[in-house]
Amino acid sequence: MSQEIFDKAQGKLAEINDYKVDNSEQLEQFRIAYLGSKNTLKPMFGEMRNIANERKKEYGQLMNTLKQTAQSRFDALKDALENKAAENVDVPDLSLPVNADDLGSRHPIALVRNQIIEIFNRLGFVISEGPEIEDDWHNFTALNFPPHHPARDMQDTFFITDDISLRTHTSSVQVRVMEHEKPPIRTISPGRVYRNETISARAHCQFHQVEGLYVDENVSFADLKQTLYYFAQEMFGANTRIQFRPSYFPFTEISAEMDISCFVCGGDGCSICKHTGWVEILGCGMVDPNVLENCGIDSEKYTGFAFGMGVERIAMLKYRISDIRPFFENDIRFLKQFASVTD
Repeated sequence: MSQEIFDKAQGKLAEINDYKVDNSEQLEQFRIAYLGSKNTLKPMFGEMRNIANERKKEYGQLMNTLKQTAQSRFDALKDALENKAAENVDVPDLSLPVNADDLGSRHPIALVRNQIIEIFNRLGFVISEGPEIEDDWHNFTALNFPPHHPARDMQDTFFITDDISLRTHTSSVQVRVMEHEKPPIRTISPGRVYRNETISARAHCQFHQVEGLYVDENVSFADLKQTLYYFAQEMFGANTRIQFRPSYFPFTEISAEMDISCFVCGGDGCSICKHTGWVEILGCGMVDPNVLENCGIDSEKYTGFAFGMGVERIAMLKYRISDIRPFFENDIRFLKQFASVTD
């Protein structure tokens, strides 16, 4: 009886050693048969009670060998299948032309901002940047917004503390430049600004500005007009005309808003210009002497001009977009429309 049990175990050992598989399904069948929770080796361990006492140790060693062999054979078969699969992997032809990936496109705000910067760079304006979280002095007081001044109501501000807020314009950067540099100063300040406004097709709580500043001896309003005339023609076309309308800004005196002749209808009147022939694009003026003095610049010796424009406003006009909200929604259908536009 004992010998028959031994012979059966030896036969199972030979069976395991000779087992071959050609695919993962056969490998799984091997695992179930010899290593699974209901494998065929378990009943053979139970035969220990039928083995003569003097041969129990020998049988126990044989069963351990059987179990270890099953695990080793499984690992070997698995490695063989994996190596075979690796050998059959198709190696791509590296000499074939590469398919260009869809890399997307520049955001329309970036396109317009970069174009504005490039135009003013040609006139000698350098880029200045500053923090988006600003203190009251740089955002308001130094720019002729004294405490409790009614002009502060023009700014719908996101306050962090009584003295700290998200900047409402990039004019705060101009203050920092004037505090640390001596005239002549010729700089533009592109960046994101924030206003506590209801989001709609025409307004948003965040947007982008480019503001310019030129301070030197004998700077006049004629210099401002000529600078902005050059910008308008470079941005909107050589036939663009400009006009100035009186306005009010606390940090400039005199102050004006600038219109350009409608580049869609040529001034004849259309829905873009509301049938007036003119489109407003920016505010500007001569830097108020108080602002110069607040920044440590002698207003008796130096004068300057400043201007500011909304990048979204320019982009909406340039690309004839009627709603400001898509600029901030990252809708790929909207952005893909600018794939062919380059800087």
